[in-house]
Amino acid sequence: MNGCSATNTLLLDGVLAQKNTFSSVDVAIFPPAVYLQQVQTALADSGLLWGTQNLSQFRQGAYTGEISVAMLRDFGCKHVLIGHSERRCLYAELNLDQLVLDHIVADKFEMALTEGVTPIICIGESPEEHARGETEAVIARLLDIVIEQSGVKALSQSVLAYEPVWAIGTGKSASPEWAQEVHSFMRERVAKHDRVTAESLQILYGGSVKGDNAAPLFSMPDIDGGLVGGASLDADEFVKICQAACI
Repeated sequence: MNGCSATNTLLLDGVLAQKNTFSSVDVAIFPPAVYLQQVQTALADSGLLWGTQNLSQFRQGAYTGEISVAMLRDFGCKHVLIGHSERRCLYAELNLDQLVLDHIVADKFEMALTEGVTPIICIGESPEEHARGETEAVIARLLDIVIEQSGVKALSQSVLAYEPVWAIGTGKSASPEWAQEVHSFMRERVAKHDRVTAESLQILYGGSVKGDNAAPLFSMPDIDGGLVGGASLDADEFVKICQAACI
C-alpha cells in the first residue's frame, strides 16, 4: 500500500525509460487496485505486464470491498497475486487456522483460472515455523491442497513464489543456497505428480530481493526470478533486479 498518482508516474517512467535493458525477461507490475487503470494506460504497448494484488474466492455477491475475478478480467487484468504473506500476517486471515487459509488460497487459485487470469501463488513459512524447521511441511501442505483441488496440470497456468516471511522487510534475505534448496523441494513436490509440469513451472523468490543480491539468487538452477517488494518502489533498484534476471 504505497504510492499516489504522481509518484506512480515517476516510478513507471523510470522503469519504462530503461526497459530495453531487460527486454529478454518477463516483468509485471502489481499496483494497489485503485491505480490499475493508471498502470494499464502507462504500460500499454510497452511489453511490460501488470496485475493486481488480490482477488476474492467468491464469484459475486455481498462481499463489500472485494474484487471478483470477472471484474478483473473485464478490466483486462491477466495476473493476480494469491496468498501473499501480508494477507496472511496483517489482516483478518491471521485469525484463521493455517489449513483453512491454504484452502482459501486454493479456492482463489481455482477462481482465477476460471477467467484465464494467471495466479502467482505465494507460499512460505513464518519466523516461528522457520525456527521449528517446518519450511517443507508448510510448503507441501499448500501445494498438496492446490493439486488435490485443481489438478497438477493447472499449475502449468500459474507461477509459484517462495516467500520466506522471516526474510521479508527484515533485510535478512535467504542465502542463494537455502533458497535453491527450498525451490528444489517445491519443484520435486510437483514432480511427484507430473514431472513435465514441474520442469516447466516458474518459481520466483520473494524475500528482501535487492539489486545487490538478485544475481546470486537468480543464478540458482531452480530460481526463475523474483517477487520484489520494497525494492520495487525505487525505479533504479527495481531495474537492477530486472537486469540481473537477464544474466
